[in-house]
Amino acid sequence: MNCLRCTLFSAFFVSTLGCLSQQVSGKPVLSAAPTPPPLATAVSPSPVAGPLTVSPNYVIGADDSLKIDVWKEPQLSATLPVRPDGKISLPLINDIAAAGFTPMQLAADITARLTKFVTDPIVDVSVLAVNSKRVFMIGEVEHAGPLSITPGMTILQAIATSGLTPYANKKHIYILRGDPAKQQKILFDYNKAVKKGDMQGVSLVPGDTIVVP
Repeated sequence: MNCLRCTLFSAFFVSTLGCLSQQVSGKPVLSAAPTPPPLATAVSPSPVAGPLTVSPNYVIGADDSLKIDVWKEPQLSATLPVRPDGKISLPLINDIAAAGFTPMQLAADITARLTKFVTDPIVDVSVLAVNSKRVFMIGEVEHAGPLSITPGMTILQAIATSGLTPYANKKHIYILRGDPAKQQKILFDYNKAVKKGDMQGVSLVPGDTIVVP
């Protein structure tokens, strides 16, 4: 019993002495605060491509991307490309021609076809991407490959968009146009166009290949 009392007294004495030493030094021992979890980094949602602003007279072509909205009928709405044959496929009405029509004309055609299945359908057609109006840049250009052209774009603007390398022969640029079996070669002097504004009667046609030697 005496040993137990001695042991308890010793533990009490050591504990009291430790507290006194902390008060004298003025530096109390603080327990480490728990590290807060890192804040979650907000991730911005990816932008969603919206309809392009095209002329009401824009004529849809193959490879263009369209958005078909049927009001209050989401199962009949779709976002889809125009196939190489110029057609699209929609629920209920299956394959219909899209190439060669303006968005308003196509919307009217789809509306007429849906009246067999839907009461007073309201259809909107918008163009998400213009891929049918393209030319192809090859040779001494910084960005070779297909280039989407806008209405009224000149060959000078197309070349400026793709950029020329330091080795480009600007006086002997030419356009290849038409069927590969009997292509037409149209010469274009870039320097003359830049210095004198002379476009040499050359205009772009979808499918042209602009060659920069």
